[in-house]
Amino acid sequence: MKKIFSILFISLSFFSVKADEGMWLVQLIGEKTYADMVKKGLKLTKEQLYSANKNSIKDAIVLFGGGCTAEIVSKEGLVFTNHHCGYGSIAAASSVAHNYLQDGFWAKSKQEEIASPGLSVQFLLNIEDVSDKVNEKIKDVPANELAAKLPGILATMSAKAAEGSGYEIRIGSFFKGNQFLQFTYQRYTDVRLVGAPPESIGKFGGDTDNWEWPRHTGDFSIFRVYMSKDGKPADYSADNIPYVPKHFLPVSIKGVKDGDFSMIYGYPGGTNRYETSYGVKLKIDIENPFTVSLRDARLKLMMTEMLKDPANKIQLASYYAQVANYWKFFDGETKQLIKYNVIEQKQKDEAAFEAWAKGKPEYDNLFANIKSAYDNWRPYAKHRVYITEGIMGSPLLAFAAGLRTLDAALKESPVNQEKINKSIVALKAAHGRFLNDENVTSDRNILAIVTKLFYTDIDASQRPQNFYTALKNTHGSLEKDETYENFAKQVFENTMILNKDKWAAFISKPDTATLHKDLAYSTAISFLNNFNDNYGKYFTDFNGATYALNKKYLKGVLEMKKGKAIYPDANQTMRISYGNVKSYSPKDGVNYNYVCTLNGVMEKYIPGDYEFDAPAKLIELIKNKDYGQYVDKATNDIVVTFITTDDITGGNSGSPVINAKGELIGLAFDGNYEALSHKIAFDKNLNRTICVDVRFVLFIIEKLGGAKNIIDELVIMKN
Repeated sequence: MKKIFSILFISLSFFSVKADEGMWLVQLIGEKTYADMVKKGLKLTKEQLYSANKNSIKDAIVLFGGGCTAEIVSKEGLVFTNHHCGYGSIAAASSVAHNYLQDGFWAKSKQEEIASPGLSVQFLLNIEDVSDKVNEKIKDVPANELAAKLPGILATMSAKAAEGSGYEIRIGSFFKGNQFLQFTYQRYTDVRLVGAPPESIGKFGGDTDNWEWPRHTGDFSIFRVYMSKDGKPADYSADNIPYVPKHFLPVSIKGVKDGDFSMIYGYPGGTNRYETSYGVKLKIDIENPFTVSLRDARLKLMMTEMLKDPANKIQLASYYAQVANYWKFFDGETKQLIKYNVIEQKQKDEAAFEAWAKGKPEYDNLFANIKSAYDNWRPYAKHRVYITEGIMGSPLLAFAAGLRTLDAALKESPVNQEKINKSIVALKAAHGRFLNDENVTSDRNILAIVTKLFYTDIDASQRPQNFYTALKNTHGSLEKDETYENFAKQVFENTMILNKDKWAAFISKPDTATLHKDLAYSTAISFLNNFNDNYGKYFTDFNGATYALNKKYLKGVLEMKKGKAIYPDANQTMRISYGNVKSYSPKDGVNYNYVCTLNGVMEKYIPGDYEFDAPAKLIELIKNKDYGQYVDKATNDIVVTFITTDDITGGNSGSPVINAKGELIGLAFDGNYEALSHKIAFDKNLNRTICVDVRFVLFIIEKLGGAKNIIDELVIMKN
């Protein structure tokens, strides 16, 4: 394989890159950045951080599932990640009789480990700059069509590069399409559940404490990667053996002090640090507040059912957690963007750029054109939020919408039976997953409320008129809740999607007439077709224009600040960030310590509470101070969590927090509420990453779980 090797090195002083800000591509940590890491306390060489030819820390880091990070911590492929990253697999392994979400799970031997179908991990093997190849492919694509066509072009190039290799290849876009890098991965699909704390530890504090500090959540779970006997990736088999890693992280129980060096490896999912003021304004005014309100409505209806029955809780747990996490994030992001005047900061950046670009015709009217693109789209932006977060917030309608692929295939002339058969196979698999997760009562109530909210909140001229006319004719006044409740009841009682016999008959011999008579499908497409037919053009034009204009903006920035280093936006490629363990003061008169302990768990503990209960055995261990070798000398307690200044975002969940010597000291799992603008604007004073202390992880494994076998597998560093 080709080795790596070039990347843009630039700096944007007017973007105010500050200490500890930065999600750096691991393969090219610049000399200045590395020197700063050493100044902060790093004891490792650059080659120990990343090497294309030798084993290094990067070989212990995996992309976990669809969007988390995890780390290898033993020579037998043991993996640590967050509880919320393993949540879906833990829920899938659970039943009312064996409720691992509620009670926890600990495999006392490899034979007790539980297979996790659908779960995989990916190891990064290589990175190559392919900018010239991509630019050659796109040179004739009109600028305003690039946003729509580029994903397909990159996918085709990635597939071709992967042919015959046995690896997965993905080409990523950086600096708004001004650079392209090719990443080679190896995927392992036999991943098994090894351990998980009870939910009252793994989610202690629930939604109330989400994105908050102080924090007392034991957000961890444990898995193991398996391979075939000949050392290759393989699907689950009883004959598979534990994965033998190129590198694994030793675990330090020395503990942390305020000011200690820390670094985080991971796969941050997405930032938009170079967003314009116009994009920030749209987010503040429309995208975030309506996303929050629609998610709030859905969450309340799900929680009502979850509190009624443990079976409902297991069924809805993973989806609820997914929706809830960013419900609070979007709310906090809006407040912080406003509080810290981010629009004004962006406007200053844009003014500085215009001053530099004066006399350069390529950049004439750049921001006027960006403003025009946003002005043209703004009247329809709310409508789109109500489709994605409202109408498609009903799992039934979301599944029904997926039938459009089959519908289109059935209408083709001449008939393409191969395409129809492929669609049927995919739908059969998706239908099984849908039924497994579908809670009819909560979904029915969601459908009722989102169809009403669409009617009351979206401009009358933009509604699907045929749908609401039929609804009124069939069920009565569009102002009454019972109209929508009766309609939702009718949908759920009659859709073939929820009727085993009707579904089997349809999918064995599908036809468009039956499909369009189905009320769930006809409802879904009435909203989607209304948007796509009448307003989709505006969205396509908006995406095309803003992509081209933002690409040009970043191109100019690269020219303006050529030769100085800066990181590209996160895009789920491996990054390293670094900083220090550090306390902070979020407001006048308030100072937050850098650690939280079990003493704080007892202060929050409410027996039987949904969010602040704790296992009886944990309470007993705390009362007896049965802490073993994991006690923190400074506090004479167990440190549950600590905070650092490292720069992370979604996708870093489960990332290893590593000390100056390359040892695991914790797992990153959250950010703090005061800095929730971090996807767009990093705050050098308030940004903190919340990490579960590895000593607490080991304490729970050994003392509460009784899984000393897991402890014995680790390389534990005491000094």
